[in-house]
Parts: sequence; structure tokens; C-alpha cells
Amino acid sequence: MRATTRLLVPGLAKRSLDEAKRFAKLAFSQEGVRAPSGPYSLIDFSDPDTIPQCKTMSDADLGGFSSANLSHVPKTNKDPVHARFFGSISTDLPRNNPQVQRTGYAGWRNKDRPYTIFGRSLWDLDPYIYLALRVKSDGRKYLVNIQTESIVYEDLHQHRLHTRSPGEWETVFIAIHAFVRTNHGEVVEPQSEMMRQKVRTIGMSLTDRVPGPFDLSISRIWASVGMNDDQMLPEKQPV
Repeated sequence: MRATTRLLVPGLAKRSLDEAKRFAKLAFSQEGVRAPSGPYSLIDFSDPDTIPQCKTMSDADLGGFSSANLSHVPKTNKDPVHARFFGSISTDLPRNNPQVQRTGYAGWRNKDRPYTIFGRSLWDLDPYIYLALRVKSDGRKYLVNIQTESIVYEDLHQHRLHTRSPGEWETVFIAIHAFVRTNHGEVVEPQSEMMRQKVRTIGMSLTDRVPGPFDLSISRIWASVGMNDDQMLPEKQPV
């Protein structure tokens, strides 16, 4: 007697099919051997279901008093559909946990992406030059964070989010090679090249330790090979 084959759960089957389609597209377009022709969408908050696929972090996880929230904001006449990352930074130390000597940070990132029959879902940014973000900032000193399948789980590759027009929507391009490897906020030496083929998570954080409220809007994040108009990821219309 031979055991019956276990059916794939619907979520796994869909993710696996999507991954197979992506592999096929790469093969037919030969994007694996030449530069990709268009932008590569990574995180798009036009879909409300993207919010539950992300998580927030702050020193409150260790007993601190900073807060971090990530909420979905519908489209208006002035703003596209986006996520609002907001809260407050506090540098007060928890009274009942003397091991915590430093507070004053908040952040968000996507959760680890689900498995497919091909293994863990990872982003391959190797063919791309820039990470692009469509944001509206309050002018505070945010960091953009990339986590890869590194040997050291806590390692992040970070770069400052340099915005020019606080309070207005703008697109920020960051050269992927310019990200710096860090661990718990400290630069790691010697630096090692980012594992661009195996990106696990992308997120943002505020670590300036300036007490008070913060408010950052994010519409979408994508990878591109240039900064010209044909590398701009168009806004999706909400369903």
C-alpha cells in the first residue's frame, strides 16, 4: 500500500506558483544575465493586507517607553494609499530592569516571508543598483534597514533616509552598495559585502534618541537599475 500524497495547503501552493512564475519570467527575459528592464516591487502599501505582514519594534519590548505604530491610510485628494509609521520616542529607562542602559528607538520591518516548495522566500536584489522609497517625512533622522541571510542573525545593513522636502511626498533613491553593515546599531568592522541575492527583510527605524513624536508615511519600496522615470514604480489603484 502506498500512502496518498499530501495536498499542498492553499497558501503554500499559491506562493510556490508565484515563485515558479518569477523564475520562468527571469528565464525567458534573460534578466539573470543582463540588467532588468524595469523596477522590482518589494513592499507596496496600496494593499491593506501588507500591514499585517509587517511588525513594529521599540524599546517598549524591553520595558522602555517609546511607542511604534504602523497603520493603513486610505487614499485622499492629497495623499496616495500608504502606511503611517508613527509614535513617540522616550529615553527614559525602565525602573525594574537595570540591564537596559539605553532606550530611545522605534522601527518596523516586514515579517519573515513564508516558505514555498523552493524554500524560504527571499528577495534577490543582485541585478539592481538602487533601493527606492516613496515617502513623506517629518524631517527626523530615519534609517533604512536591510536584513539578509547572514551568518549573524542580528546584523543589519543600514543607510540614512535623506529627504529634501519634509511634509511632501518624494522619492528617495539609495545606492545598495552604500549600505553599511551594523550590529545593534554599531558599525561592524571589517565590513563585508551584503548578500544581495538573499534579502530577508526590509524596514525603517528611528534611533536619534530625540524625545517626542514622529510621523513617517511610506507608500511603496522597490528596487531599480536607475533613477529615471521608467524606473519609477507606478502607484497601484486600491481594489
